[in-house]
Amino acid sequence: MASKQHSPSVLMLPWLAHGHMSPFLELAKRLAERNFHVYLCSTPINLKPIRKTLPSGQIFPSIQLIDIHLPSSPELPPHFHTTKDLPPHLMSDLKTAFEMAKPDFCNILTTLKPNLVIYDFLQPWAPEVAREENIDAVLFLTCSASTCAFLDHFCENPVLEYPFPAFEFPEMERQKFIGFMDDISNGVTNKERYLGCLARSSSIVLIKTSREIEEKYIDYLSVLTGKEMVTVGPLLQDPTNKDEDTVIMEWLSKQEASSVVFVSFGSEYFLSKEEIEEIAYGLELSKVSFIWVVRFHGGERIRLDEALPEGFQERAGERGMVLEGWAPQAKILGHSGIGGFVSHCGWSSTLEGVMFGVPIIAMPMHLDQPLNAKLVVEIGIGMEVMRENGRFNREEVAKVINEVVVEEEGREVRKKVKELSERMREKGDEEVDLAVKKLVQLVREA
Repeated sequence: MASKQHSPSVLMLPWLAHGHMSPFLELAKRLAERNFHVYLCSTPINLKPIRKTLPSGQIFPSIQLIDIHLPSSPELPPHFHTTKDLPPHLMSDLKTAFEMAKPDFCNILTTLKPNLVIYDFLQPWAPEVAREENIDAVLFLTCSASTCAFLDHFCENPVLEYPFPAFEFPEMERQKFIGFMDDISNGVTNKERYLGCLARSSSIVLIKTSREIEEKYIDYLSVLTGKEMVTVGPLLQDPTNKDEDTVIMEWLSKQEASSVVFVSFGSEYFLSKEEIEEIAYGLELSKVSFIWVVRFHGGERIRLDEALPEGFQERAGERGMVLEGWAPQAKILGHSGIGGFVSHCGWSSTLEGVMFGVPIIAMPMHLDQPLNAKLVVEIGIGMEVMRENGRFNREEVAKVINEVVVEEEGREVRKKVKELSERMREKGDEEVDLAVKKLVQLVREA
């Protein structure tokens, strides 16, 4: 019987965004290191970069990359079978196409016969197919527990007051979250997908967080769902080691300890012209040294000097470094010269800031980011740049950067994030090890 196999096998099916692919891949690596055989399943366009970077050696041959094929159309060709550079108006089509890949997913399960399926928050059809094949399925949440608890509460109990006052939002902001959950593709709302995924998970749900950070939200989410929330920790990527990193690290090494802010807004959010301008002038006004990563949508042909305010780089001089497209984020955050992280508060980036003990200057943009920013402020590891009539203001950007990195007001923030980092590092892989025991137990009981 499958449960008696020496090496349990698991098939993992993430949503088609980098912010989901990456934690699924990191969890796959941890499972492979602990004697699991892992099938990581996604579209060819999403697996292409992983095929180039997945390290070889004794462990990772036990991770197999499995293509799932979505139906193509003139509007949604194969290179759009990912959220990267996807025109926003095609997001609903992508969700529909992913759901239409259900027969291919069924064939994959029939062929590979894994002991377990680990799936993401937008595909309730995946555990249904698994159940038809008598395979247990476990939901893996890559968002924060505080975000998931907030969404679950308002999906299930929209008229009840949320029990955590730190997450109070103006009604207009709250309606944005509700609006996102009410978005429909293929006749199904995001709310129905999310609640369906929670309901169809086995007795446990895996979640990318730690009790050191979110204990009360983890417990509340368990109460709301009736499932045991099993934390897997932050699942950080190993820092890269590329030749082009040398210039950045050499520049950083010339800076004083904790004197530089790292500015980055994630891999799939692109700043507007106005946002770029306000951040640029905010950095200039702050007089703090900086490394700023600026990204443009793949379909846009914009030169960096055209996007930045005229003369900005010349005025910044040696005090700042502007990079286009990509930077070794973990490597930079781990450097002693970094004293603050201007971040959109994507969950993976937030956890990286925590793990490296870098205080966060929160500038959330959309989706779960405003919720993560609330958490950052609540637990005292950062401050938020507040908007004025929905827009960022350069004076506020400069003020918060200075408070967090330089001034007395930020002393407690700097202290708290260092202490939290130390506690997280002391835990090591405890949470992943416990999660593995739970998964092995599920396989044995199947």
